[in-house]
Amino acid sequence: MFSNETPLYPNEEVAQKVTDYAYAHSTPLPQHLIEYHAEGGKHERANYMISNQQAQFQIFMAKVMGAKRVLEIGTFIGYSTMGWASAVGPSGHVTGLEFSPEYAQLATEAFAKNNINNIEILVGDAQESPSLPFLPSQKPNHSPHPRIRTLIHHLHQPYDLIFIDADKSSYPAYLSLILSLSPPNSYPINVPSLSYPGSHPRLLRPGGLIIADNLLRRGLVADSSAANPWAKRTAESTWKEGDLNALKEFNDAFVGEKRIESFMLPLWDGVGLGRLRD
Repeated sequence: MFSNETPLYPNEEVAQKVTDYAYAHSTPLPQHLIEYHAEGGKHERANYMISNQQAQFQIFMAKVMGAKRVLEIGTFIGYSTMGWASAVGPSGHVTGLEFSPEYAQLATEAFAKNNINNIEILVGDAQESPSLPFLPSQKPNHSPHPRIRTLIHHLHQPYDLIFIDADKSSYPAYLSLILSLSPPNSYPINVPSLSYPGSHPRLLRPGGLIIADNLLRRGLVADSSAANPWAKRTAESTWKEGDLNALKEFNDAFVGEKRIESFMLPLWDGVGLGRLRD
């Protein structure tokens, strides 16, 4: 349609039916993902998970770009991680960073239960945590360094895609880290540096994709006035004003960074896509 307006449907009931229709007319998710999403729905923090439809979208995007290596910042119980694992296939690799040992344990158990062998989970603060042993996902000899800064020195190849879905207050720092660890004209770490004089190893490859979740936060990032019914609910909840400010800072940096071609989707809770260019 000509207009940028998003309320295409007359009411929430019709909008939900359209969403369900779109989900049903998209390539189905693997059955183990559907079942694990339903199981995860019983968790007290089930709202931390992405939806099945968003999983469809993310798997589609990863396959379109031919991604074989994915870094996920914020794994929770591993649902989206399993989606990435399906997208990259058995020959691909997914690294998940999770702050909570409890959530990481649940994720690792789910991977084992579903015979998923192409994921590793690193436990600790993605920015500055001390080195902690990761929880193995059926693989020995993994690096014991969960920090992003340390992680790069143990990479064999840069990542094709990085998914950010962790603490919202740290989104600007995550973006800064990704950019600083993926400098222009740097080389894949498995290529001899002599082939690229003066260059350095990188975290995300040129043309790689950054996907960031929850960028609109129930629309509050764009409109936190009384017109948004979530404004009052947020004031009474555990959501922090600082999180909204951090998301605004991230969004401004995402669109303003000359090395990133960005697009924001006003779907789900707001999803940002950014293509890294040198």
